[in-house]
Amino acid sequence: MDVCLVIKQRLEELGLEQRDLAAAAEVTESYISQLLTGKKLPPEPSRTDIYEKIGKFLKVPSGKLSKLADHQRKEDLKRNLNETPKPLFKEVRELILRKCAPAKEKQIRAIFEKQPFGELERLVTQKLLDVVKRVAKDELESETWLHSVARLSGRSYEALRVSILEFLDADAFNVSVESCVSFLEPLIESWDIDLATFAMEIVLNRRLIPGYAKRFEFVEKELAQTAEEPGLKEFLRHQSVSGDATKEEIEFLKGLGFNGRHPTPLYYYRELQNLRDPLHFRALATQSLRKKTLGQSQPEGSVAPMHKYLEADGIEKQLQLNGRKRAIQRWAGSRGSTAKKQRGKQGRVSPARAKRLR
Repeated sequence: MDVCLVIKQRLEELGLEQRDLAAAAEVTESYISQLLTGKKLPPEPSRTDIYEKIGKFLKVPSGKLSKLADHQRKEDLKRNLNETPKPLFKEVRELILRKCAPAKEKQIRAIFEKQPFGELERLVTQKLLDVVKRVAKDELESETWLHSVARLSGRSYEALRVSILEFLDADAFNVSVESCVSFLEPLIESWDIDLATFAMEIVLNRRLIPGYAKRFEFVEKELAQTAEEPGLKEFLRHQSVSGDATKEEIEFLKGLGFNGRHPTPLYYYRELQNLRDPLHFRALATQSLRKKTLGQSQPEGSVAPMHKYLEADGIEKQLQLNGRKRAIQRWAGSRGSTAKKQRGKQGRVSPARAKRLR
């Protein structure tokens, strides 16, 4: 079923107007009108909060509108795949090239013009959009920021929200000049690409974005090992030493690589000990491991005897406590030796006194 049809039916059933829905969704009435008449494609559910607001206002089951919108977008995508992609607007291409690193601009421009909206131009455009969208989506959740920007730009709060929602829904095939001017122009400082590896480096406006440098690479990696090591299989069969291993710990052991060598079960036994020993990790790792093993009981002499310390505030405190115990033991030992000496002195009789006693 069409998501817009469901929204219109609910408006009629509840006796509400489009302006009521626009106010509840915090967007303009014209945006709702274009959405319900099919002039605008329903926005991507994962990029917007509009379905949650509309669903709550129209008393539609949670998630229903998002599912309908997702299905409708997929059907629209299937139809568009058979069409030849249209080149970018000239203004959009010029903006993207203007932000390119000066040393590469001439070379990149030649490729763009030789292959209009080819693989490289689509890759660069989409990656720039992805980065700026993350920033826009974060700011969409900040009402203070939205109100401030709305006042500075002379637009209403609702109009600015519509602008961001439309930008979040754009991709390399349908990005508008207005979106580029509103978001790419102020937020992108520069970008560069290695044409040999297609690694991209994007620098955002450091005055507006705290983490302004982004780098994207296509990295070659070894295929994951599919065959399980015989030593690991044998180790896992011994439930006395591996029975309490968590799913995450077993996955870690399976992911170890040895370049053709085949470790024994004893190796995995020791590796599991090392993985669980908090002395081998910094404070953050110790806290993470503590959460995983909290509540697990182990007998004395098990694979990870240090686990009994994880219930304390940290291994450092335990070491301090052990040090104090040893100091007390040394003090008690030295005190005992002094008492024995004193008792020994009291038990001995001097020769002169012994002679008098005789």
